[in-house]
Amino acid sequence: MTKERKSAALYVRVSTDAQREEGYSIEAQQEMLIAYCVSRGIADYRLYIDGGFSGSNIERPEMTRLIADIRLGRISHVIVYKLDRLSRSQKDTLYLIEDILIPHGVSFVSLNENMDTATPIGRAMLGIMSAFAQLERETIRERTRMGMKERVKSGLWPGGGKVPFGYDYDAAQGILVPNADADTVRLMYDLYRKGWSMMAIARYTGLKYERLAEQILRRKTNAGYIVYNGVEYKGKHEGLISETEYEETMRLMAERARGSRGGAKHLLAGLVECGVCGAKMRYQKWGKAGYKIYCYSQDKGKPHLAKSDHCNNRKLWAEELEEAVIADLFAMSSRKLGEDTGEERRGKGLDELLRGQIDRLERKLKNLYHLYGDSGDETLEETIADTRKELSETKERLSALLSEAGDARRQQALWQEIRSAEEAWDFMTQTEKQSVLRSCIEKIVVTYDRTDLYYKVLTEQSP
Repeated sequence: MTKERKSAALYVRVSTDAQREEGYSIEAQQEMLIAYCVSRGIADYRLYIDGGFSGSNIERPEMTRLIADIRLGRISHVIVYKLDRLSRSQKDTLYLIEDILIPHGVSFVSLNENMDTATPIGRAMLGIMSAFAQLERETIRERTRMGMKERVKSGLWPGGGKVPFGYDYDAAQGILVPNADADTVRLMYDLYRKGWSMMAIARYTGLKYERLAEQILRRKTNAGYIVYNGVEYKGKHEGLISETEYEETMRLMAERARGSRGGAKHLLAGLVECGVCGAKMRYQKWGKAGYKIYCYSQDKGKPHLAKSDHCNNRKLWAEELEEAVIADLFAMSSRKLGEDTGEERRGKGLDELLRGQIDRLERKLKNLYHLYGDSGDETLEETIADTRKELSETKERLSALLSEAGDARRQQALWQEIRSAEEAWDFMTQTEKQSVLRSCIEKIVVTYDRTDLYYKVLTEQSP
């Protein structure tokens, strides 16, 4: 069997158009390497050309082929125009020389540095030159990083990397601009604040993973900021939501995270009280049929929670009570929203009436002042005083009305959130359902066959 003749490997690399313009083009390198072979009488050579690949690592197609040929014993020399054509990483350069070339008896030649590793001086020079190549690369990287930081501080997007969901990158302006997905991002924040779970939001908006929905919501980019190396900078791009909305979402995330770590697994745990003795009521596994809720005074294992030695309140099925509470809550939200709409209409009519009355009294008072100034008639003083008193009382009535309207709007907003929770209820986690109930229910009192719900947002109770 004839032994395969070894060839010289002429390795060429160009990463950018700028390098081509500076004389590192593929054609220029190839021409100089072939000329070197001719001058040394090397007739057998192979070309390995990586066009458009960075020298920051050795993950390049032709470099991979070259290493494979070296290991197969096909290469006698590796010749490059310049050391950094091989690699800009000192670690990679030394790996190629020490672990690939030398063990296989392959010499390395760099024309620009006049280096030949077949000699001791050449090997020493290689270590020095590769160190300088590494220094140059790190200097460039540091300058780039500093320039990027200054860019971000001025409010511009750093560029590179993945553009956040909901935005496109406008290279001309250097900023992010909302795209067709921006409304989806806004909807995600709205749904989360209404009680939807991450899984439900991901499913509803077509995202593949629950984790992806959380990542999108946590991006402060959506509120008009740029986070670079852990530091926040005010961006020049348009926020998809307000900073207030973002902070409220983060607060809710923190609260739900705490609830998921320490929350009880039962929906009404901690809310149910005994109407007979005043003790709390607990869940108890009741065979295969499910759970029952009964008074702690009837639990001999928890004497410190008992309030009576002879409480005879009934035990009720947990599932039945949970269903009744949920039904009452959603029915109450529908009823209150309907009532508030009527109250709002009546309040608006009274508001307009009082404003008209104030306007009339102010005009009357202005005319009285003119008359008094022209005539000095002291009989007008009493009329002026009466008008000022009536105007003051009317303004007080309007102020009280506006205050009541503000309270009504806030209460209506709470009931509207509960209505939204009803729509998302089947998609919510147990912890999120508990959070909704605890946000509006003060307590649930069970007294024999009667159950009373006490709501935080109401002055009355619901039997």
